[in-house]
Amino acid sequence: MNNDLFSFASDTGIYVMSLSVHGLVRGREMELGRDADTGGQVSYVVEQALGISRMPEVGKVDLVTRLVSDQKVDASYSKPSEVLSETARIVRLPFGPRRYLRKETLWPYLPLLVDEIMRYVRSEGRSPDLVHGHYADAGYVGAQVAKILGVPFLFTGHSLGRVKRARLLNGGQEEKTLEDRYRFRRRVEAEEGALETAAVVIASTRQEVREQYATYDHYQPDRMRIIPPGVDLTRFSPPDTTGNGPPQTHGGSPGMAAEINRFLRYPDRPLILALARPDERKNLSALLEAYGRNPELREIANLLLVVGTREDIGEMPAGSRRVLTELLLLIDKNNLYGKVAYPKAHSPEDVPALYRMAAASGGVFVNPALTEPFGLTLIEAAASGLPVVATNDGGPQDILETCHNGVLVDPENSEEIGRRILNALTDRSCWKKWARNGIRGAHENFSWESHARRYLDLAREVLTGNRYPATATPSPRGSRLPHVDRILVTDIDNTLTGNAEARAAFLDALRDAGVNVGFAVATGRSLPRALEALDERRVPRPDILICATGTAIHYGDRLTPDRSWAHQIDYHWHPEKVRELLMDREGLTLLEEDPPTPFRLRFRRACADAPSIQWIRRALRGEGLRVTATLDHERDLDITPVRASPGLAIRFLSYKWDLPPERFLVAGDSGNDADMLAGETLGVVVQNHTAELRALKNRPRVYFSDKSHAWGILDGIEYYDFFGFIRIPEPTEPTEEIDVACTDAA
Repeated sequence: MNNDLFSFASDTGIYVMSLSVHGLVRGREMELGRDADTGGQVSYVVEQALGISRMPEVGKVDLVTRLVSDQKVDASYSKPSEVLSETARIVRLPFGPRRYLRKETLWPYLPLLVDEIMRYVRSEGRSPDLVHGHYADAGYVGAQVAKILGVPFLFTGHSLGRVKRARLLNGGQEEKTLEDRYRFRRRVEAEEGALETAAVVIASTRQEVREQYATYDHYQPDRMRIIPPGVDLTRFSPPDTTGNGPPQTHGGSPGMAAEINRFLRYPDRPLILALARPDERKNLSALLEAYGRNPELREIANLLLVVGTREDIGEMPAGSRRVLTELLLLIDKNNLYGKVAYPKAHSPEDVPALYRMAAASGGVFVNPALTEPFGLTLIEAAASGLPVVATNDGGPQDILETCHNGVLVDPENSEEIGRRILNALTDRSCWKKWARNGIRGAHENFSWESHARRYLDLAREVLTGNRYPATATPSPRGSRLPHVDRILVTDIDNTLTGNAEARAAFLDALRDAGVNVGFAVATGRSLPRALEALDERRVPRPDILICATGTAIHYGDRLTPDRSWAHQIDYHWHPEKVRELLMDREGLTLLEEDPPTPFRLRFRRACADAPSIQWIRRALRGEGLRVTATLDHERDLDITPVRASPGLAIRFLSYKWDLPPERFLVAGDSGNDADMLAGETLGVVVQNHTAELRALKNRPRVYFSDKSHAWGILDGIEYYDFFGFIRIPEPTEPTEEIDVACTDAA
């Protein structure tokens, strides 16, 4: 990693870490529209980072994304860092295969990114004050990072999986096909986890909150804030013209104008501009149908379709290929040659010129999308003095209500779309009013400066609560931890126990391993029951004891508690509300532990009629409870604070004691062990594991031993050469069988 990553920005002022995992992210010459993953979100997160970084109270903004080394993409995406401003940068971290992957195939590797971010934070010497995750994938990652660091988490979904899934099902697609393609189960569970972790959810529109987030189990309107995106008003401005009416000469880039005009028989006619990536949701075929079926519209205006950048349609992804092929067929079917321009390529620098060109021609901008979470292009058009005709969905509703610069249409009614465009072009007094309103509305309501001011007001609000960073503390008296360079972590029941001969062999190996090897136990048992089990089997007191499902950490013979971990996980923990919700459920029996564990409630699933783990999670989320529900051995149900789990405890220890996660070898057999087996830690699953861990098959760093109990631990030690030089497996290429971080057990 570049050394310049380690000496950036001020130690004073708010430090914001923003995460946007998928697509191709860079600050200049963004390749928007290149594919379905490199769209408006890329522009949003870059411009947001820049806008926030310009606020005087902000000391540092890191926009964290994926480092990609692939000959098929530009070399800039393989650079570890890119400076955006004096206090903002893009930080690219590697995880998983080096090549560029679509977002649906990144899920198995997200736990690796959690550990990479923790490594980066440690190297920086300062934790972020807040973490902001964008979209479901970064929502999952950001939630884990924020839990480990004990800092507030903000979430912006951009596009929500449950909403998209419902729309595609309503469109007639098969559920299995959708799951195979989009991994909706994983995505929705990640979104639910992000919602229950987030201090605040930032949405762009009222409709997004009211109709989209409301479909989620953990829907809490009081934790949602509407902060619309901004537009860089230094880039988007009206054409430089004089006179009272709309100018009749095109402005903008001469090269782009020439490229467009070569398609058109009468290039001086008004331009109907559509600017979107080739995605079925953008509904560009409806616009083309509206234009093609309206003779008067065809007679007075040209249609300009700027649909991403392409070299060869035949080599594009299947979805983009289908959209572009359909558009070309419709042009041919309606004989629109000479009336429709569809340039193959454009640069980000051409985009402002395209809006000005359309405005200078007296044209309109059209967004006919079936669903539109926000619609940043509408604000860009408004700032350019270009009236709009937009879908009556999502963001356009709020934008047009604010700016009064156009009209909403039913995106599934092509006749209405054509009629509204025609009216906008022919009513010149209305056109002028909409153009003026759009310019004024964009400047007053949709600048990045106004977005950043509202964002920082929100940041101050969430930072007023207590915060317990995972800072290093003096070593517990007599601790060996400062001298170890690796730690072996094992569960007790059915991993360390179950075969006395195997356990004895394991303890002999551990004793001979040397002073540099630490020993930790992570168990669902309470502290007294864990000690009882270890003492009965003559297992020496571990250096670290993680007990009660990751809710307590103790060190050494004196069992010194880690009080910073206890403070950190006591975050919106309301056990009395959990009791009230689950106590009287048929099939669930509360197990009263003696002494009680302060950060866990354990229930026994007593019969076949007991509610499923999925039902329990929905019920807890529906009550707004920020907790984790884990099923262990298909029998014990553990409810713990949202910031606590065995895996989070291990990553907390990795950060606190400055020991990289690949220096932890974790052995387990059941659902309680699932999240500590994920990520950059080295994992071994013993042969006698429960069905809950099958989802971890094919994970890059999870070894499934064919040996049971402690024999399996020894097998894992040998597989990784953990007592020697430590062999770290290379990342695997994605396969259809690899499962997600968000398993039912995680």
